[in-house]
Formats: sequence, structure tokens, C-alpha cells
Amino acid sequence: MPFITDIEGIEVGHATDLDAITGCTVILCKEGAVGGVDIRGGATGTRELDPLFSGHLVEKVHAILLSGGSAFGLDASGGVMKWLEERGIGFDVGITKVPIVPTAIIFDLWIGNPKKRPDFSMGYLACENATSQLPGEGSVGAGTGATVGKVLGVDHAMKGGIGSWAMTLPGGVKVGALTVVNAWGDVLDPETRQVLVGTRTTAKGHEFAESTKLVLEAKTVTQYNTQNTTLSVIATNALLRKAQASRIATMAQDGLARSISPVHTQFDGDLVFVLSTGKLRADLNLLGVAAAETVSHSITRAVKSAKSLGGIPSWEMLRK
Repeated sequence: MPFITDIEGIEVGHATDLDAITGCTVILCKEGAVGGVDIRGGATGTRELDPLFSGHLVEKVHAILLSGGSAFGLDASGGVMKWLEERGIGFDVGITKVPIVPTAIIFDLWIGNPKKRPDFSMGYLACENATSQLPGEGSVGAGTGATVGKVLGVDHAMKGGIGSWAMTLPGGVKVGALTVVNAWGDVLDPETRQVLVGTRTTAKGHEFAESTKLVLEAKTVTQYNTQNTTLSVIATNALLRKAQASRIATMAQDGLARSISPVHTQFDGDLVFVLSTGKLRADLNLLGVAAAETVSHSITRAVKSAKSLGGIPSWEMLRK
């Protein structure tokens, strides 16, 4: 099965706290990678995105961290930096090497213990657990406390999670995605447009209310509206400049639009990172289309792999 770790130079590590129902996930690129980003949601929580933009002195990043814990979870990036610095990885400033670690968070405080969030030690542990083998999916790492379908509130929600997918293109170019799904709206099957997980009509029901329809009918609730976000990381062995990487990130947002409805709302912090680790030449349009495909597949895998936690049912549970 193809995953983001099929891309040379990419390793993924999770740190998971099932008691607090939270965690974080690191995507390591120890040799450095040219990065880009595209932000569509109106409620992002981030750290150190500046090196991803053209014109910034630093050319490469050394890891990306995705974390639960809302803004508190940004602290976990310190642990990632420490782990990388100990191994001499980072931007050389003479007296040391400073690891560049763009970070983004999801809001998962209400599902578990809101006082226990990903921190320095959890970020370090995620690096210790990093591997180039198949990454864990579902209710692990940053996907542990992820939920979807909160248009009618928490009682009507279902479990989100983290998932990955990759594909190989002509000429040996590879594109992979890792996505944390914590959306306000529903997750759809991209082929049939049927709801996989999302807002349920009743707190204990198995019927879906169709979130987009509820929004159009002005039947949403205000509580928990700002506690959502879908985060995706695209990696490729194609050679990209920063502006090109950001263009791929923009096109990859189509994968979110195919699989989540509604998406990119003022209540979501939807964001896509791109990492370029290789030297292969590739057409940008081809890469962008492939990126959107891998994102869409990774979203489906995220919710189908998730487990019921904190009283929130999963796709698997509703199928029984």
C-alpha cells in the first residue's frame, strides 16, 4: 500500500496519548526540503510558516509538525527542534544549527482531557518514533482527538483521524499525502458523494443530517463552530522552488473540496503544506492533480481507520 513515506527522505512519527485523547505527528525531512503552503480556512493556528514563502532567507525546512491541543499544542515543536539539533540538523548559523519546523494545530480539547496537551516531550517522542516504514493511521498522533460533523454540535459528531496515500507518476515521480481530518462538515466518498462520516441527525443515531444542507437552511449551532481544521502534508521527489511548492499546495486543496462538505469555512483552519525532497523534473499541472488525488484518498483512509474514542462513534462502529 503506498504512503507518504514512499517518498525518499520522508519519515513519519506519532506520539499518542489515549487517556487525554490527543497527540502529535512529525514529518521529518532530515536532509532538508523546499516547502510551500496554502491556507484556506479562517481559523488557523500555526508557527514558523515564514520560511515557506519566497524571499525568506532560509531555503529549506527540516520537519513539519501537526499537533492537537489547539494553540497550546504549538509547544510540541520545541521538542522536535531539540531532537533535530542534537543530530546536527538545521539551518547553519555558525554556533549551532537551527532546525526549521513549520507547525499547525487542530482543536481537540473537548474530546479528552483539555488540560493535557501535546508538549515539548511529546514532540520529542514523535521524532523518536519516526520511521520510513508505513505510518500509523486513524486514531493516532495528531489524529487521536480529531472529529468531524460538528454542525449540530459535539453530540452529533463522529471520529476523524489521520490517513496517508501516495502514487507514482510517469518518470518515477512520486507524490504522497498525510492528512489530519478534523472538519466542521461531513466527509464524503469522492466518487459517489455519499457521506462516510459526519453530522448525525440525533446524538445516538446512525442517520446523517447532511451538513451542507443544514448550513443552507441556517440550522447550525454556534457552540464548537471554531474548533475544526483539516491539515495535509504533501511530499514529492520532484524538484520544486518555493513558489512552485505553494502552487501545488493550492491545487491540492481540491482534494479537500472533493471529500469534505462544507470545507474552507471561517470555522476551519484548513491548510496544506508541500515538501520537495528530490531532483526529478515534473510538470506542475501533473503534480498538482496528483496532489489533490492523494489528499482525497488520505482523507478517506483517515476516517475509515479511526476508532471510537471519548464517546464519539467512528465509521467502523456505525457499519456494525
